[in-house]
Amino acid sequence: MTSTEVIVASVSSTASSRSSRWPLRGAAYAALGLYAVVSGYPFVLMVSGAFKDNREVLTNPWPVPRRPTFETLRTTWQVLDFGAYVGNTVFIVAASLVLILVIFPLAAYAFAVMRFPLRTLFFGLFLSALFVPGVTVLLPIVLLDYRLGVLGTPWGVILPIVNGSGPIAILLLRSYFQAIPRELREAALLDGCGEFRVFWRVYYPLARPALVTVAMLNFVGIWNEYVLPSVTLNDPEQYTLPLGLQNLLSANVVNWNQVMAGSVIIVVPVIVVFVFLQRYFVEGLRGSMKG
Repeated sequence: MTSTEVIVASVSSTASSRSSRWPLRGAAYAALGLYAVVSGYPFVLMVSGAFKDNREVLTNPWPVPRRPTFETLRTTWQVLDFGAYVGNTVFIVAASLVLILVIFPLAAYAFAVMRFPLRTLFFGLFLSALFVPGVTVLLPIVLLDYRLGVLGTPWGVILPIVNGSGPIAILLLRSYFQAIPRELREAALLDGCGEFRVFWRVYYPLARPALVTVAMLNFVGIWNEYVLPSVTLNDPEQYTLPLGLQNLLSANVVNWNQVMAGSVIIVVPVIVVFVFLQRYFVEGLRGSMKG
């Protein structure tokens, strides 16, 4: 067989294989498109409902409002005091993230690079907390909050959240720290740095993608947390956004346009944070898996 015949045969086989893959690829695209419509339509309907009055929400199933209005968002924010709920939620999220990003990187560094007795046992005990359902420890949390004097305050929510975030944060950060070359630590120790300075000046800055990943995972969970605030907070002035939304749903007369406006207020910050930090999020997960 000449070289020309070989090239022609190769091209024809490639074309036939591509043509045979087109039906399968088309079916995959169709399935993805159907999934996008089914999963995306409720979100679009929620956003559009925030710009409708209550009557139009119930009578107009299409996502485009007939008479768009910002009055629903204004009423939900000001009259229904959603602005206060946002402030309470931001405080709980910010305080929790600060504690998480200060405490657990230190623990992860110790498990990753330091040698001490029973290190593997302690690490296994930390990870075992991942298999404990959160609902089973609600009563102990309430009792502990009461004894600490923080029941009914934001700190009664913050401290249990930080404690529950430990296992996954330590797991991700430990894996990332293990992927950092040990020579950097050894060189820093030879230069006279102590362990804390090595951690703070070398490992902590290099772990920024993993720290962003931990922060994003916890941000989403804390921002949307409903169960813990509902059992530890009694004063409506200290309610978080999910509790405020539940107040709208439990009213004698439910205004669905206000419910959708409240849902938009809850969802939009999460989407914005993910859009701006998704590169670090993916990089942090890759680095943790390499470790």
